[in-house]
Amino acid sequence: MKIFMCNDRVETKLCCIYTAWECALKVGYDKVGMMVEPVTEPTLFDEYIHVEYDEDHYIKVVRSIRNSISDIAYMYVYYACLSADPDALNKVFRFLRKGFKVGASIIKRLNDPDVMNMMELRRNVGNEIHYFREFARFTSMDSKLYVCHIEPKNNVAYMVGQHFADRMPSEYWMIIDDKRHLAVVHPMDEDTYLRRLTDEEFETLKNTEAKEDEYTDMWRTFFKAVAIEQRKNPECQRSHFPIWMRKHATEFMDV
Repeated sequence: MKIFMCNDRVETKLCCIYTAWECALKVGYDKVGMMVEPVTEPTLFDEYIHVEYDEDHYIKVVRSIRNSISDIAYMYVYYACLSADPDALNKVFRFLRKGFKVGASIIKRLNDPDVMNMMELRRNVGNEIHYFREFARFTSMDSKLYVCHIEPKNNVAYMVGQHFADRMPSEYWMIIDDKRHLAVVHPMDEDTYLRRLTDEEFETLKNTEAKEDEYTDMWRTFFKAVAIEQRKNPECQRSHFPIWMRKHATEFMDV
């Protein structure tokens, strides 16, 4: 089997699908697979092929999905490419095979396991975007820059950033994905963009979370003051605000 590998960028994943599809037309769809790098446990008899980003391939894939299936199908594919599921690309591949045959009606086939896989990926990624819109905590750096740190399971930092681009268009802020060393940067009154941080840049920005001011203390005080001792329910709280999401939440950080 030929295994096509790529980095975790959405654009490169779509290029990987394009390359795998070309190969599948020659050797058969059951003879190809896809994985996101790094591959930690390579198998002995499979051939691993690295795929780089190609703008023409990326544009062709997006155009084909939107024109031959639907915009909604493309949204499902986009969200699936944000997923940390190691088999996400293969699930997208199977979905597209059927989608190109039947067209826009594919998303209505709820009894199809490949369609349900896509819906599950969409739900999982969408829920995490919603969570981090609510739980993002910004630290003010001398009132000139606001910095937020998150560590999502899926690659959702840019989608979270779109929410704050609408809410804080006239502020200079950054949302940093500590897990992937990515930064969503929003210059004042300009468009948001995504940047991969160097090790040196990340080490510098990692220390911004340690900065505290009067509002940090006020928020912690407010969080404790509004709590009703008799109504405390840690299990319920964990269901709404999972522990793994609290690492960078001001109210839960060690003082």
